[in-house]
Amino acid sequence: MTTAVHPYIDSLLSGTRDLPRAPEAWLNDRRGAALERANALAVPTTREEEWRFTDLAPLTRLTWKAPGGRAALTADAIASYVVPEAGARLVFVDGVYAPALSHTDGCTGVVVAALAEALKRGVALEPHLARHADFERNVFVALNTAHLKEAAVVQIGKDAACDKPVHVLHLATEAGTAAYPRCAIVAERGAQCTVIEEYQALTADAYFNNSVTEVVVAPNANLRHVKLQLEGAKAFHIAACAVKLARDASYTSQTISVGARLSRYELGVHLGGEGGFAQVDGLALIGTRQLADTHTTLDHAHPNCRSVQLHKTIVGGAAHAVFNGKICVRAGAQQTDSAQESRNLLLSDKATVDTKPQLEIFADDVKCAHGATVGQLDADQLFYLRSRGLPEQAARNLLTYAFGASVIERIPVPSLVQRLEKLVMAQTGAAA
Repeated sequence: MTTAVHPYIDSLLSGTRDLPRAPEAWLNDRRGAALERANALAVPTTREEEWRFTDLAPLTRLTWKAPGGRAALTADAIASYVVPEAGARLVFVDGVYAPALSHTDGCTGVVVAALAEALKRGVALEPHLARHADFERNVFVALNTAHLKEAAVVQIGKDAACDKPVHVLHLATEAGTAAYPRCAIVAERGAQCTVIEEYQALTADAYFNNSVTEVVVAPNANLRHVKLQLEGAKAFHIAACAVKLARDASYTSQTISVGARLSRYELGVHLGGEGGFAQVDGLALIGTRQLADTHTTLDHAHPNCRSVQLHKTIVGGAAHAVFNGKICVRAGAQQTDSAQESRNLLLSDKATVDTKPQLEIFADDVKCAHGATVGQLDADQLFYLRSRGLPEQAARNLLTYAFGASVIERIPVPSLVQRLEKLVMAQTGAAA
């Protein structure tokens, strides 16, 4: 292995020398190619347009190590994170699969397994794994792929309609570690399922999660993807998700970002077949000196596709939220219907929001719209609630929660909605 361009990247790649070779040659080839790209790429800086508002210096100033060993967690230790409606659960601790905390056989027609088990069971991952997330240009995807050893695999079989969600839970327990969570979700033709991807902290110290998720939705399949980023206050979370939609496929995404000192989420949805539909909702609630950066791309490559996007931020303290949402309509993608809305609520004078909607349209018979608003709590509504006897802080908390509730309440998992309601109400007071 050659020395990486950046000493920080070189240090993050040090663990790859000890990774065992996988039995599958194609997987070794992709890990090797990603390693070469990681060696060649540099850490993004604020001089680059895509990273203009996100300074990675706090991340690169720290030294990271590989997880030393899986924490001996008991079922009681994770009880508060269990989703009772889930038919299956995969648990990873510091990026390492924890079979004792997982149960995988409760969803009919769905394979829920760690990578090694999925390959043994013949899940066809070669066309998908490390195929859709771009490690050629994204150094963090390259780092994740170079470290690819463990992964969560969810394969919903042809025409399987799973009414119970699948829960993939990532827990961070060890201070100073860099982990590389990976998730592959494949919904075959006509399949339906909900997958919850959740990140939680059991340590108050700094750690780094560099995660990548790949989602493939075959013709006429319907996938709902809920991502919860509830990391620790000192954590760093950089994530990418690549979604491929086939003809008449449907993808619905709800992303809730509350934790982490610095977080970045890049979501790319490729509508690669006529009649595809994507709904992308996001809510970021941050305070103190947190930074939450969301970049999305909705790529309409075929005619008669539709996308709807709602992204909200609630920003308090001296926090900084970034939203960059691109809608791309390629040549020939006629009858595209796309709507994007960015709504932002500032809770303090020092809070900052940078929002940048982008339209790139190369077809002439389309309907595309986008809008962005930045504001504060409505004084009349606040006065009304106080006139009904609510203390000022309680009135502020209630109005703030109501602002974000439209995203949370779209999640079709009641226990999760209740848990998020409590969390957001608590965070609302703290974020102001």
